[in-house]
Amino acid sequence: MNDVILFDGLCNLCNNSVQFVIRRDPGRRFRFASLQSEFGKKFLLAHHLPENDYNSFILFENGSVFTRSTAALRVIKKLNGGWPVLYALIVTPRFLRDGIYNVVARNRYRWFGKRNACWVPTSELNDLFFD
Repeated sequence: MNDVILFDGLCNLCNNSVQFVIRRDPGRRFRFASLQSEFGKKFLLAHHLPENDYNSFILFENGSVFTRSTAALRVIKKLNGGWPVLYALIVTPRFLRDGIYNVVARNRYRWFGKRNACWVPTSELNDLFFD
């Protein structure tokens, strides 16, 4: 099974991040779902994660769930180009990484904007998305 990235479908930063990953993942190892989708809601419930907290970027990889900065770094590690070098930041204590992550997450709508509806992928990308 592919790795699954769950993201806030209303957040411009999150949607741009998904598009960033897609452009750097020619092997199509990632699949995507918004946290607001039926798939996302069922996933959160099944993994005992807060159902209405869309502040987290979630990666489901090999049966394990990763959130926030750890999820983002694990995704970066698998991208083409020079991006995997940033995985070295994993040695930074998680409370520091997630502290920075949390500041961005709390302010993402103010800084990057918010959509009225979840982003809809183009027909050629549709098979990468659940729901």
